[in-house]
Amino acid sequence: MSQELAVSLWCEEAGDIQEQNQERCDVPAAWDPSVLGQRAVTRLLQLERRYLPSALYVSLIQGAPESRDELVKWAMEVCSDAGCEEQVFPLSVSLLDRFLSSSLSVPASPFCLVASCVLVASKLTECETLPVDTLCAAAEYSFSSHSLREMERVLVGTLSWDLASVTPQDFLPHFLSAAVTSSSRDGSDLASTVRRHSDTLSALCVCDSRFLGAPPSLLAAGALCCALKGLGTNQHLELTTERIAHLCQTDPAVLQYFSEMIELVLRERLSGGLQSAPSQKEEELTEPPRPGTPADMTEIDF
Repeated sequence: MSQELAVSLWCEEAGDIQEQNQERCDVPAAWDPSVLGQRAVTRLLQLERRYLPSALYVSLIQGAPESRDELVKWAMEVCSDAGCEEQVFPLSVSLLDRFLSSSLSVPASPFCLVASCVLVASKLTECETLPVDTLCAAAEYSFSSHSLREMERVLVGTLSWDLASVTPQDFLPHFLSAAVTSSSRDGSDLASTVRRHSDTLSALCVCDSRFLGAPPSLLAAGALCCALKGLGTNQHLELTTERIAHLCQTDPAVLQYFSEMIELVLRERLSGGLQSAPSQKEEELTEPPRPGTPADMTEIDF
């Protein structure tokens, strides 16, 4: 009996796959189609309102966005250098905005606050937590590991341990399944490409203070529509936009506005990166023909 039980519990994974994943344990699982759809999106839409910053905080930041932009840019650099998953950066920025919205005051070490947000976001979304020493080194040891731990306690206490904020990345799998069919291999590759571009565009929205206070559902839907338009792979973009708008319970005109606004911000970032390149001659600073896709993500000056 015990021998039959042992055989029934035998794991039949291929040996080469085990060798490839031996050094890393954060292997993402495939999305279950049963958790995709209107019911899950409706629940996320109800939850996202709880995690939006206050109108007062939004007005204050949009009046003088320089300080927040600097902190958010540093958070993105830390997440990028550490190789964090896509969910870490938007969640850390959401925690930062919620903390500042609740306290309306900046601590003595703002970068320690940002590091604590990244640390908490990493604990919530990753299998291997970002080391504390890595965060201290990223800030050139302007704060100690003890100070970072104390700031982490202040952060979770201020937010009453309600840390699992809703981000655009929570909506993207649902919207992507409604926009792109991934039943075939080509469809799966297309869905992966669209998802990658949508993640980058949604991160662009998180970095820009003009999108502060906007619902994550609209940012995710706008980023997805902008990615589809840029890639030029969807021949029925208008119908797809209406389908996504219905899924996130908004007007197609509003979704179109957000998509165009994201595209405008992308062009500003691209042109800003070209103008700041020191190796280019003055006559070469004229805007070159824009690519038909926001695929040149490495040229975006965040």
